[in-house]
Amino acid sequence: MRLSRAFIRAVSSPATVAWRSAQSRIFCSSPSDYRKSQPSMLKHLTSKIKATGPVSVAEYMREVLTNPVTGYYVRNNMLGPDGDFITSPEISQVFGELLGVWIISEWMAAGRPKQLQLVELGPGNGSLAADVLRVFGQLQSVLGGASVSLHLMEVSPALSDFQAQTLTGGGSQKADCEEGPVYRHGTTAAGLPVSWYRCLEDVPAGFSIFVAHEFFDSLPVHKFQRTEKGWREVLVDVDPEDSGKLRFVVSPGPTLASATLVQANERRDHIEVCAEGGVIIQQLARRILNDGGAVLIMDYGHDGTKTDTFRGFKDHQLHDVLLSPGSADLTADVDFSFLRRMAGGGVACLGPVTQGLFLKNMGIDTRMQVLLRNCHDPSTRKQLINSYDMLTNPTKMGERFLFFSLLHPSRLAAPTKPHGLKLEKRSPVLLPVAGFTDLSFS
Repeated sequence: MRLSRAFIRAVSSPATVAWRSAQSRIFCSSPSDYRKSQPSMLKHLTSKIKATGPVSVAEYMREVLTNPVTGYYVRNNMLGPDGDFITSPEISQVFGELLGVWIISEWMAAGRPKQLQLVELGPGNGSLAADVLRVFGQLQSVLGGASVSLHLMEVSPALSDFQAQTLTGGGSQKADCEEGPVYRHGTTAAGLPVSWYRCLEDVPAGFSIFVAHEFFDSLPVHKFQRTEKGWREVLVDVDPEDSGKLRFVVSPGPTLASATLVQANERRDHIEVCAEGGVIIQQLARRILNDGGAVLIMDYGHDGTKTDTFRGFKDHQLHDVLLSPGSADLTADVDFSFLRRMAGGGVACLGPVTQGLFLKNMGIDTRMQVLLRNCHDPSTRKQLINSYDMLTNPTKMGERFLFFSLLHPSRLAAPTKPHGLKLEKRSPVLLPVAGFTDLSFS
């Protein structure tokens, strides 16, 4: 199934469909919390719903997170200890360093192209890119004369300012024309060019390694419920008993989304489908096939097994998704089985594997041993041990966080044996894909 932006807009707006309250599950926000002054986002949503009818969960997420005036990502810096959540790159720089090694490993496996575009989708505060570029600087002799550039896909003006400060200091500026594909550009201290884009289509063609860390889990999802009459879409409506509250309802009839996004052989009773993620993964697959490169996706997720994962986070705590929209982050676990299906058969898919396994395969144990051996400050040693535990412990991020990759099919093709009179002692060996294969370190 091929998805398009027009299709996304169509399935996200079930306004023409009648609705009823869900008999089996209705979620309402706490009345006491709504007695406070209503945020402008809530007023915007209630007005929209009263005018056109209930909205899909995908449209609700899109408005709450990326509305150009009151969206959560547009107005807030939500990362770090003072934000609503902390990501792996902020827990330990070792995370970014190992990703930098992975990127160079895949660049080398591709035959060391003269161009290397590092493209990050949703780069957060820029710490991951900074850690990766530091590895690039340390391995400059390996990269040789390759032309390296950094390309960031970011919709949040507030976060792009933060990223620019992290990566370029004062060495960036906004583009003269806001409507152009590049809305900000600059250079790092090492002289590498950095460009900012609002959408993937604007990133120039060329050999690229795409990195998406906690990006897909923030994309809008449609929610569907199995009923006696078939699959029905879960919508967001205004509570008829309190116009200052929102609730979930179930559409009484099929919507365009429920008729097209639910697989005929689906066995779960409740599912979440990220159509926008499907569009992006298809774009990435085409880029890999046409220009070469690789995609590495790191996110909370599952392989087609979970059901209801839609949740909110505020001040590092779970938050009612319908309460004070625009004040908290909204997220849903990534269904990697859906991404694999949307990628199609043209590219090679690896994973998902757990973060703990990926990092251990990349040599995090060896790296930590070196750091601890050279560290004599007790507080720093404790911080290193705690960060290692947070990243790899199965009860923490070690198993909940998954890694998934798209590669050009030639990457996993068996090497051809040379022909002619020259005798080879050994046949060509397929290079393992770091992180997804247990590597030996000597």
